[in-house]
Amino acid sequence: MSSTKIPDITQRYLRPSAVERLFGRVLTSLIRLGLIRGHFYVLEVRGRRTNRTISLPVDPLDHDGVRYLVCARGDANWVRNARAAGEVTLSRAMRQQRYTLREVPPAERPPVLKAYLDSYAREVQRFFPVPKGSPVEAFTDLAPRYPVFELASLGERH
Repeated sequence: MSSTKIPDITQRYLRPSAVERLFGRVLTSLIRLGLIRGHFYVLEVRGRRTNRTISLPVDPLDHDGVRYLVCARGDANWVRNARAAGEVTLSRAMRQQRYTLREVPPAERPPVLKAYLDSYAREVQRFFPVPKGSPVEAFTDLAPRYPVFELASLGERH
């Protein structure tokens, strides 16, 4: 019997621990400098209340010719800020790309969620109650719990 904890998907948002927040800040700095590449980017979004830019590491997904952002933690603060702002910036190695957002309706999310989990299981499996490699149908009931945004480029900034 496995002791792996299954996330409670009835929660709106799984809050990061203090250690996860500290790790995120360090990772954000390293990605910005170009010291960490791979699939990581820094998401920058304007705060809906403070109007300050909030930055955190993300794993954008390129799937079927479209770039997506998925929030494995649920309705996180950056998700609410992105909805309010209508645009985000992804940056890495001193380059920035601005995007507009379209929130993907839950009925269209399962194939994106499957591709996201299959691509980034090492980082996000703990947030999903189904394992990597599950059929797309396994994500149908889960889809409303995981925000997904389709990104459309507004251009690059240096």
